[in-house]
Amino acid sequence: MPNLTLEHSPNAALNKEVLQRYLSLPIPDGKVQATYIWIDGSGEQLRGKTRTLEFVPSKPEELPIWNYDGSSTYQAEGSNSDTYLYPVAIYADPFTRGNNKLVLCDTYKYNKKPTETNKRHTCVQAMEAAKSSYPWFGIEQEYTLLDMDLRPLGWPKNGFPGPQGPYYCGVGANKVYARDIVEAHYRACLYAGINVSGTNAEVMPAQWEYQVGPCEGISIGDQLWMSRYVLHRVAEDFGVIVTFDPKPMEGDWNGAGAHTNFSTKAMREDGGILEIEKAIDKLSRNHLRHIQAYDPHGGKDNERRLTGRHETSSIHDFSAGVANRGASIRIPRGCAEDKKGYLEDRRPSSNCDPYSVTEAIVRTCILDE
Repeated sequence: MPNLTLEHSPNAALNKEVLQRYLSLPIPDGKVQATYIWIDGSGEQLRGKTRTLEFVPSKPEELPIWNYDGSSTYQAEGSNSDTYLYPVAIYADPFTRGNNKLVLCDTYKYNKKPTETNKRHTCVQAMEAAKSSYPWFGIEQEYTLLDMDLRPLGWPKNGFPGPQGPYYCGVGANKVYARDIVEAHYRACLYAGINVSGTNAEVMPAQWEYQVGPCEGISIGDQLWMSRYVLHRVAEDFGVIVTFDPKPMEGDWNGAGAHTNFSTKAMREDGGILEIEKAIDKLSRNHLRHIQAYDPHGGKDNERRLTGRHETSSIHDFSAGVANRGASIRIPRGCAEDKKGYLEDRRPSSNCDPYSVTEAIVRTCILDE
């Protein structure tokens, strides 16, 4: 049955049952399909390509270094285009299953120096320096589903849905769109070994959120990036587009963020509220530095989102408060009552690089840089 909402989507038109005939074919013993995945020169988009291995890898160090044409990913000149892939994390492949793997990779230039969008390189250094504080993170990833005309999925072509109000955590065919994608992504992430802790429909129709964490140190960035890849791949099967744009629709509609929850061991222990308050004081003195690290364009993307409206703080001002979703930093009410727990930084944009965000938080709050 044709889907008129996706009439221009080639992927939606394909019969997925045909693919299953081939995916059900057995792979010879010892053969593994490993899909190497990396962040391209945009700092936002992901790329991937697959190779056959003759063994089942158990850790990234066992995997061969590979390369690709960096001139086609905004990362190299055509005359010197080889760019290197260094495996850093392995996940079970929910698309081809079996022993097959998804492999997250760092990118390095021809001279073995990190590419400009390899933010993981310095993030690892910060996490190593801060490891005695046991930094934990949880990131709330918001995103919007679009049709092939780049219109939010399910929105009228020549108008708008009813105003915001009934959609957040909603249920019903006139409240939420494409829950199939959300459920498929959730299950695929858990199969892959990504620590997704929940999901919900968001305030704007066709907008959703899932949460990754708690994760310690560098693993939050690794898992969030891989969860984004899995989301794009799941939506591709349905013929739908995912955007992480922080303000996909201008006007009286909520933007999209990547609220970042952070704590140290000291914050999580009795009386940790004092450590939370110390961290907030440090963050207040480094507001501009964090704004520059919280979206891929040095704050330009967040200018459209952090307006002081639609549950955001103003990009120009730092604020903090208990249970205040209009503040830069929110202390959950339960943490204020327990006098320990974590803080929520509500400034990162939905298209942020989690390596840049978590590195900035660690350097400010733990390393006092």
